[in-house]
Amino acid sequence: MSEDGSSSKLRLSAARANGRLLKGYGPLAALLVAFVLMAMLVPTKAPQQNVVHETQQVSGGGTGTGAGTGNSGTAGTAGTAGTAGSGTGGTAGGAAAGAKTGTGAVPSTAAGKTSACSGAQVPGDPYSPPCIQFSGSNGGATSAGVTASQINVSYRLTSDSQSFQQTLQSLGGADITDTTADIERTINTLATYFDNHFQFYGRKLNIEYFNGQGSITNELLGSGQQQADADAVTSAQQLHAFAELDGVTEPYAVALSEQHVVNFGAPYLSGQFMAQYAPYMWSLDTESNDVVAATSELYLKSLAGGNAQYAGGSLQGKPRKIAIIAPSNPWYQTAAQSAVAEDAAAGYPVTDNIQYQLDLSTLSSQAATIVSQLQNDGITTVICGCDPVTPVYLTSRAAEQGYFPEWVVAGVAFTDQDIVGQLFQQSEWSHAFGVSFAGQTLPKQQTFGYAAYKQVSPSTEPANAVDVIYAQMYEMAIGLEMAGPDLTPQTFENGMRAYPGSQAGATNALYGTWGFPAGHFTPQLDWTFIYWNPNMVSPYNDKTGAYVFSKSRTKIGSYAGGALPLPAGFPLTPSSS
Repeated sequence: MSEDGSSSKLRLSAARANGRLLKGYGPLAALLVAFVLMAMLVPTKAPQQNVVHETQQVSGGGTGTGAGTGNSGTAGTAGTAGTAGSGTGGTAGGAAAGAKTGTGAVPSTAAGKTSACSGAQVPGDPYSPPCIQFSGSNGGATSAGVTASQINVSYRLTSDSQSFQQTLQSLGGADITDTTADIERTINTLATYFDNHFQFYGRKLNIEYFNGQGSITNELLGSGQQQADADAVTSAQQLHAFAELDGVTEPYAVALSEQHVVNFGAPYLSGQFMAQYAPYMWSLDTESNDVVAATSELYLKSLAGGNAQYAGGSLQGKPRKIAIIAPSNPWYQTAAQSAVAEDAAAGYPVTDNIQYQLDLSTLSSQAATIVSQLQNDGITTVICGCDPVTPVYLTSRAAEQGYFPEWVVAGVAFTDQDIVGQLFQQSEWSHAFGVSFAGQTLPKQQTFGYAAYKQVSPSTEPANAVDVIYAQMYEMAIGLEMAGPDLTPQTFENGMRAYPGSQAGATNALYGTWGFPAGHFTPQLDWTFIYWNPNMVSPYNDKTGAYVFSKSRTKIGSYAGGALPLPAGFPLTPSSS
């Protein structure tokens, strides 16, 4: 919760000072994940889920319970809601959350705005908040950046936003770069979609773009705070923004929070860190403590103490020896060290905790050194909490040395997505398995983001980044609706806590299961097991190499363990080998 006065300033200053000590090399993966790499990837469709959302008591509202139970209804076609299923549910912030459900793509009408409220605000959308009816005064200027008719939202543009897109493009050979015009057109079109489909109590989104002084690259590498501060002042004091959509670096997110601007995009920070800046800092990227929880429970309950049966060459069948690889950014290392401590306490110590610097110019040479260390230490199993570029070099160097360990995917930085896995050396990545907080890959034209864009602008095409932009705007839209007409940063957080969550078991839940229980500032509540099939054709780009996703999902911290759901004969030999 936020505070007013000197106590709030002292709290924010102390937290910021702590952040300065924990920067080091900023999370380059954040750039690739939260903004830049989003241009080459689409979100994913979650398999059947078994997740129980806990009851939340939210001040100023009713009691929020988990998603309502009920049948899934009849599937719809793209752009049309499925037929309603029957179901019951609790309440959230005083609004009905027992939504009748349907399946299919984004519906073409704005439910709840022109008809009586019952069920979901957007029928057929498994992430929809409950339908809320409203009439009368919305209170006008309830907060900075809010008027009776609009909600100001800033979007910072930087000169270096495409540099890593181009790096990945050169590695993968695909045209993945979006122009600034592509991004702006897509955001504006989706803003119209959310205005039409969500309950914003008589207000509309007003997106204000500005050319920032800051450099995303510099900020992610641990510098550029002064420029990030200046950009946050521009957002708050010149543009009078209630929220910033592109807060994709820690320095900028902290600066925005200190300016009392709600922001989205800070990458893989812990829930504890983000709580210091409540109610301002939110993100789509899984909290680092949840990444540790999922990967550690997979290791401890299914791998520890056994033999490396999924490794190759001379490593196959040897007693497992584990290494964790993660960037040297202290936030990542804090997470890695917590995993090391947890594994040691369980009696299965990690042999190596290897750090590397997020420096594109030296990643290749660093990879050669890392592989030599892994070989010398007899590592059979590598848990890779890596950015998308480093495994390109790691797997290439490992293959050159005839070194074939088990590669454990941590579900971060899009390393669990087909288009990234295809960049890795396939004889190596055929030994890859692990966790994903997303779900099965869909063709771009079958995603909610694409369908939402096409509803508003059927004659144009969105940016490659449409689905990540859509998801980030969706996260914001949930809080705006659930906050009620008296919109402030604090009621925004109350609304997020009151959100009943995505429907458990929905077959069209693209992003996994969502919810925002107390203490969480990112939406992921569960994960699923994945493994790499080098011969499977990806539905995203029709190229060989794709992840196979388990049909069940596990609530974070609730993994039962046991044998991994891998096919007979795994690892699968690449057909081109």
